[in-house]
Amino acid sequence: MSTIQKKPRIVVIGGGTGMPVLLRGLKNKPIDLTALVTVADDGGSTGRLRQEIDMPAPGDIRNVIAAMSDVEPILIDLFQYRFSIDNGLSGHSLGNLLLAAMASVTGDFYTGVKELSRVFGVKGKIYPISNENLQLHAQMTDGTIVSGESNIPLARKKIKRIFLTPEHVQPFPYAVEAIKEADLVVISPGSLYTSILPNLIIPGIDKALQKTSAKVVYVCNVMTQLGETTNYTAADHAQAINDHIGDNCIDAIIVHNETISKEVRDRYALEQAAPVLLDRNRLIDMGIEVIEGDIITHQYETVRHDTEKISTLLHSLVVKK
Repeated sequence: MSTIQKKPRIVVIGGGTGMPVLLRGLKNKPIDLTALVTVADDGGSTGRLRQEIDMPAPGDIRNVIAAMSDVEPILIDLFQYRFSIDNGLSGHSLGNLLLAAMASVTGDFYTGVKELSRVFGVKGKIYPISNENLQLHAQMTDGTIVSGESNIPLARKKIKRIFLTPEHVQPFPYAVEAIKEADLVVISPGSLYTSILPNLIIPGIDKALQKTSAKVVYVCNVMTQLGETTNYTAADHAQAINDHIGDNCIDAIIVHNETISKEVRDRYALEQAAPVLLDRNRLIDMGIEVIEGDIITHQYETVRHDTEKISTLLHSLVVKK
C-alpha cells in the first residue's frame, strides 16, 4: 500500500517588492507554501486607510495576494488598479479598499485576507505577521528616533535599530505555527529595515526562528538602498538581522555573484545605490552557508531577482535527493 508523500513546507517572510517575486515562482512548485507578510507600511493608500479605519497595513498583503493568485490576468489588473482621478479615491488601490471592506464585513483583518485569498484562488496560505495596527520606529546612530515606515529612509541617517509600538505586539498565532512546522523558512529580499526586520522582531516570531528545525535562508538584496543600507555588504545585511533577533538564526544566505553591467550601476549611482558586495569569508566566519549564483533577470532596466531562477533554487533546498 503506497503512502502519500507530504509536500515540503516552505514559509516565506517579508514584504515590499522583493517578496512577490519569490512567491510568483514558488506557487507553481509542488510545495505547501505559506507567506507571512509585514503590516507595518504607512505610506500612500495604505497609510490613509490605517489612519481612517485603524487596521493593519493592507498594501503588502495586497501584492502577495496578487502574486499567489490563480485567476485571469484582468482580475489581477483590476485588483491592483490605483485610482488617479482627483477626488477622495485618488491614490487608493482597489485591492486595498477591498481588503478594508472585507475586514469590515468579516469583522477581522485576517478573516478578510483569508476570504479574499479564496476569491482570488490563492495557491498557498497568507498570514499577516500580526493582526494589530503596528507603528515602526528607528533609532539612528546619533540617538534620534524617526517614526513611521515611510519616514525612516527619508532621514538619510545610519540606522542603529528598529522597534515597534505597541511594545508588546502579539504575533499572529498561525504565523508562529507555520515557522515551527516548516521545512524551509525564507527571509525575502526587500527593504531591510522597513520591510523585512519589522516581521522578525515581533516577540514570538524571533523565538520561533531561533527554535525552528527548518533551515532558515536569507535571500540577500542585490543592490544597496539609500537611507537604509548605504555601503552595506552581504554580511552587513546578515549582521543587522543577527543584531535584532540573535545570532545563529540564519543558516544560509543566497547572494548574486555576477557582475552588474556598468549601465545599470551608473543608473543606480544616481540614486546613491550600488551592488551589494559579497564578503564570503566574513559570512563563513559568522557560521552562515553561502549559496551564490546568477539569480537576477536581465530583462529590465532595474535589478530584480529572477522569479524562476530563485524559486527553483529555493525548491532544490527541500527536494530529497
